[in-house]
Amino acid sequence: MAGETGTEMAEPTGDKRLIEMPGHLIRRLQQISFALFLNEARAFDVTPVQYAALVAINDHPGIGQTALCNMIAFDRSTIGGVVGRLQRKKLINRINGAHDRRTKSLHITPAGRRLIRDIAPAVRSTQRLILAPLKAGQRSAFMAMLKHLVHLNNAHSRAPLRAKETPRGN
Repeated sequence: MAGETGTEMAEPTGDKRLIEMPGHLIRRLQQISFALFLNEARAFDVTPVQYAALVAINDHPGIGQTALCNMIAFDRSTIGGVVGRLQRKKLINRINGAHDRRTKSLHITPAGRRLIRDIAPAVRSTQRLILAPLKAGQRSAFMAMLKHLVHLNNAHSRAPLRAKETPRGN
């Protein structure tokens, strides 16, 4: 019976063409990844994007919002909301720029550092669960192909990663 092991693909409903479209399948996998993260990390009340921003701010103290967008490949039009939520949760601080008060440098708080430490097992668990249905050799092949596709298609992103992004400043 399909679904008993959790690895069989359900019989498609609606337009069967969708399951042949890589974009549709990637979007579905992103939804699954998001749901797994929220489930595994529910005690921490952060989203995957908030987590990525927090890690980048921790690794690059004083980073500006524009550089943060480039570092985590996130859209400039919505990063302000992400940063605002992290600040309201007291996980980061925004400090006015020394020469231009319109610029803000981002700094992690002790609570933000604790969250990164404490959420690490949930993040690792999420990554394992995403790949768990694949055999070990398939996991490494999938990750290699995924990295390759992202690299080759980077220029098409609304927020392309930049090879030599300067971590500070806006």
